Amino acid sequence: MKTLYKIGMVLLTGAIMTSCVVGKKYSRTDLQAPEKYRDEIAVTGDTVLLPWKNYYKDPLLVALIEKALVKNNEVIIAMKSMEQLDLSYKQAKLSLLPTLDFDAGASRSYPSKNSLNGSLSQQFIGKDYMDDYSANLRLSWEVDIWGKAAMQKRDAKAAYFAQKENLSALKTRIIVQVAQAYYNLLGLDEQLKIAEKNIELSSNTLSMMELQYKSGSISSLAVNQTEAQKKTAELLVPLAKANIAVQENALQILCGEYPDKIERAGNIDAAEVSVIFPTGIPASLLSRRPDVKSSEYAVMSATAKTGLAKATMYPTLSLNPSIGVNSFEFENWFDFPGSITKTIAANLAQPIFRKKALRTAYEVAVLEQEKAVVQFKQSFITAVGEVNDAMSRLKYADERIVLAKEKAESLEKATSDAGLLYKSGMANYLEVIAAQNSSLQNELDLVTIKLEKLNAAINLYRALGGGVE
Repeated sequence: MKTLYKIGMVLLTGAIMTSCVVGKKYSRTDLQAPEKYRDEIAVTGDTVLLPWKNYYKDPLLVALIEKALVKNNEVIIAMKSMEQLDLSYKQAKLSLLPTLDFDAGASRSYPSKNSLNGSLSQQFIGKDYMDDYSANLRLSWEVDIWGKAAMQKRDAKAAYFAQKENLSALKTRIIVQVAQAYYNLLGLDEQLKIAEKNIELSSNTLSMMELQYKSGSISSLAVNQTEAQKKTAELLVPLAKANIAVQENALQILCGEYPDKIERAGNIDAAEVSVIFPTGIPASLLSRRPDVKSSEYAVMSATAKTGLAKATMYPTLSLNPSIGVNSFEFENWFDFPGSITKTIAANLAQPIFRKKALRTAYEVAVLEQEKAVVQFKQSFITAVGEVNDAMSRLKYADERIVLAKEKAESLEKATSDAGLLYKSGMANYLEVIAAQNSSLQNELDLVTIKLEKLNAAINLYRALGGGVE
């Protein structure tokens, strides 16, 4: 009875001490988020988590994105990591639960005749050896005095959800990269068309110059410079074709395929996306941006690890009862109740000589937690900055496109007028070449600006949180 009373007191003490949790629960730091973005744009819609299939209308692009989300190797690796963390989380939920082990064994030893066991063996059983048959159930349980189990589960849960957010961020990045690569291909196609159109225009001008040279109206210098202008346009063709091949290869690899050609729409103007984001307030990024949410989960994990590091400096209480059967004769191995053996044990351990090392480990964990908080703040600041950047680029890209189109109309008229004036002798060949060169450069610049607008719209979609589903 006295023994049971002592064991009961130990259990009661452990239960009381279980409430002495040393780790602090996570509390979000004040990020002092601004009330609004630097630039606001006119938007419609009711959620930033816009499904990408509603955002990208081109069926060819949609097919490429679907393929990339399934076959991209980075996504596959991230999915495997998610499975690993899922198992770790399930394992953490079982931490510090009692463990029950069973073991059974048989052994025969031949003790020295001059030993106590050897002399007793000869005296009592008449054999020069001793057998031992045992089978035991052993229970082991560390009493969760300081809330270790809860902190381990919080740590594993934070790691799991951080990886889940990382996976969402990765998928959003893959969607963005596929869209950008696809639109880059359309831009390169447009550049190739511009080059071929200017080659034709330069060829017509060169033919006219050659006729005038043969009639003695102009010198060979005019012909040579006009031919050089044609070569400038011709040089763009192999460059555009090489860039197209490289971009097609990169896009196929992004989709988990070997390099090959990419089927696509034929006009970059038809690929423009409609921006339908509610910009809201910057603080909303905390619930939208996967990378920001992942950074916050990292703080949660670091907070739990700090608590665990602190708990290691305090005493641990463990209970180790066991019950089994033991005999030195096989036929009496399971002779009840004579072969039953029982052990009741409770252990209280307090680190002494490792106290300084454990204190240092705790201080390191505190610093890691403080670093995680700073990184969380920085991820939020970066997110707000990326939204502002995308808004600014989108806003001013429209203005640049309008100006570039107006310039294109003026240059197209200038090129036509230069040709007519040259034929009538009111302009020289340099003015014709200059007009054609300016028109060519402006058309290429207009394609670049259109691509910048598309990229700004895509980046704004990603910066505001994106939408994988």
